[in-house]
Amino acid sequence: MMQIWSMQILGIVVLAYLLGSIPSSVWVGKWFFGIDVRERGSKNAGATNTFRVLGKKAGMPVLFFDVFKGWLAVKMVLLLSNAGLNADQLTSAQLAVGMAAVLGHVFPIYVGFNGGKGVATLLGVLLAVHLPAASFSLGIFLLVYVLSSYISLSAITTAICFPLVVTLIFKVQTPVLIYFSIFISVLVIVTHRKNIERLLRKQESKMPLPFLKRKD
Repeated sequence: MMQIWSMQILGIVVLAYLLGSIPSSVWVGKWFFGIDVRERGSKNAGATNTFRVLGKKAGMPVLFFDVFKGWLAVKMVLLLSNAGLNADQLTSAQLAVGMAAVLGHVFPIYVGFNGGKGVATLLGVLLAVHLPAASFSLGIFLLVYVLSSYISLSAITTAICFPLVVTLIFKVQTPVLIYFSIFISVLVIVTHRKNIERLLRKQESKMPLPFLKRKD
C-alpha cells in the first residue's frame, strides 16, 4: 500500500509543479497587453509587479490565479488513495505537493525557469493546509501593508510571524507543519534579500492602496 501511495504522491508532485509553473503574469501581459512584465518595473513575474506595470485589471486576475494554483495543488492530495495514513503523513503529503507548486511558480518550466517569488502561491498552499493560521497571517500582511505601503516588508514581516502564529496562537502540534512554518519563513526572507537591501537603503518602491483604484 505504501509503495502505491509513494508512486501516487510522486505523480501528484509533478502535476503540482506543472500547475505552479503556469506563468499567469507573463501570459496575461503578453497576450492582452503585448508586454513581458519581466522586462518592466521590478522585472519580477509576480502579481505585485503585474499591478505595478499593468494595473489592477491584469493584477487582480493574476493574484487570484497565483493563490488558487497553490490551493488547488494541495487539494489534489485528495486524489490519493490515502487509506492507512496518519495525520502527519497526510499533512506531509499536502506540504510536499504545495511546495512543488511554489517551486513551479518560482522556476516555471514554460518560460525558461524565470518566475516570481511565490508568495501568493504559498498563501494558497497555507489556506488549504491550515485556514485559520493562514487567515490570521493574511491579517498581519494587510496591517503592515496599510501602515507602510511596502508589499515586500509586509511579506517579510508575515513570514517571520508565521511560525509564532502556528505555535503560539493556534497551538499546532503537528511537527511537520511546525518545521514547514520555519522553512517558509526562511524561504521568504531569502527570496526577498534584494528587497531587504533596498529597504535598509530606503530605496524600496512603495505601492500605496490608491493603486487599486485606478490605472490610466
